[in-house]
Amino acid sequence: MNRFEGSGFREAKIRYLDGDFQIVASGSYVVCALTGVQIPIDELRYWSVARQEPYADCETSLEADKRAGVLPIQTRA
Repeated sequence: MNRFEGSGFREAKIRYLDGDFQIVASGSYVVCALTGVQIPIDELRYWSVARQEPYADCETSLEADKRAGVLPIQTRA
């Protein structure tokens, strides 16, 4: 089955868990919380459990963490 069959070409509703996610309402994609890009469910790799948000890629996920202030403070040696 491809991404256009079965669940229809619509946004899925997902509950993001540690290392996994649960589809609450079927769909073929989710929308990146920062960029607005549609992410096919089978390509979803990055999300925040705390904020319940999906991200398009690693860089976007990192930017979301920076904006939320959850990255550790780096110290210089």
